[in-house]
Amino acid sequence: MGFELLAELRDRLRAEKVQEKADATQQRMQKPSRKTEPREQDPAVEAIWRLQKRFPLAFPVSPAPKVPLKEGILQDAEQHLDLLGITKEQLKQGIAIWCRGSRYWACMTENAPRMDLNGQAVGVVTANQALHAKQQAKRQRGQARRSQKKPKERMPDKAADSAVERVADEKQVDSMPPAFDGAAKKGAEAPCG
Repeated sequence: MGFELLAELRDRLRAEKVQEKADATQQRMQKPSRKTEPREQDPAVEAIWRLQKRFPLAFPVSPAPKVPLKEGILQDAEQHLDLLGITKEQLKQGIAIWCRGSRYWACMTENAPRMDLNGQAVGVVTANQALHAKQQAKRQRGQARRSQKKPKERMPDKAADSAVERVADEKQVDSMPPAFDGAAKKGAEAPCG
């Protein structure tokens, strides 16, 4: 009879375990999702997001390459402020950030077509503009490399340097022959003889 009781106990424990798992799964499914408060987003990022939604040909979503924008695109976009639902300052910041990145500078090649808000070609990138973009990209890469390097070793303290120099000067004066001693202490040259 002992084995029968053990088998019955085992079956009961298995059934309870299965029931607990089912209850836990059901509770997870019934649990109302926590509504998180919307994070406060950078206004420029918000402006870029809205520009990408409204004008996808001029503001493509990554990983698509950016396109050179028409000169004066800010004035064109200002006409759509109500439609975009952002302020003029947000728009200005958003376009400035959009045109400041390495993806944008990479697209600025000589004779590349410049796009308006609708994705229509309106002019080309000049050689000077392409050169400027190349210089900006190079400068940004240099800044990124410098910021990734280890912090510079601590520079010696100027006060400590001057103290070391004074001690070294005193030792030098002490090691001079007596005839030169007075002249060296006064800062004058040794007498010629």
